Amino acid sequence: MEESGFSKRSKIQIILQGFIVTPIALMAILLLTAGRWDYWQAWFLTGLTLILLVVNLTVMRNTPDVINERLAPGRGWKQWDKLIASTASLLTVVSMIISGLDAGRYGWSHKFNWVLSILFIVLYLLGQALFFWSMKTNRYFSSVVRIQKDRKQVVCQEGPYKIVRHPGYVGWMIYTILTPLILGSLWGVIPQGIAFILMLIRTKLEDDTLKKELPGYVKYANKVKYRLVPGVW
Repeated sequence: MEESGFSKRSKIQIILQGFIVTPIALMAILLLTAGRWDYWQAWFLTGLTLILLVVNLTVMRNTPDVINERLAPGRGWKQWDKLIASTASLLTVVSMIISGLDAGRYGWSHKFNWVLSILFIVLYLLGQALFFWSMKTNRYFSSVVRIQKDRKQVVCQEGPYKIVRHPGYVGWMIYTILTPLILGSLWGVIPQGIAFILMLIRTKLEDDTLKKELPGYVKYANKVKYRLVPGVW
């Protein structure tokens, strides 16, 4: 794996997946389920996704090893995490389908007023910002649960990790649960809510894994008491 720049595989994956496949798939799902071209929330979310991808790559330009790891993790991915991650991804697709059918075609949910819509967008961006901050701070920030012995992983104790042990999950949970609301759907929150619960389970399992297998993590956990919410859990 290249530590000095984006790997060739990562560059290809960023272009194909980030700028082509993902936005096309997102638009296709939302517009087909909505049954109309003027479903503006679909266009907005797709555009926002592309903008955030550019921001992410810009923020991470000096730490490409993190992007390389997230796109092509090394060995050691826990089997239980494969099940949780694949199920959460499927639930996200289901949420997009329900949101398109709801807000775009059938109108099961009442339309949100503009104040609520703006609030959802602001909170969504805050969740993304926390996620990016966590990724920028922790050079071992991976897309899977594994102990990165190949990268000589150590405990990250800087930035948001001084407050909670898994700030990246907090950011992910915030913007994920708000995605169907940005699309104008309450019903779409249900599958994302299930994914939210799965991430809570994943956080606990990952925390236990780190305590058992990553040197120094138990000491860190004794200092930073809470996984996700200070004073709560």
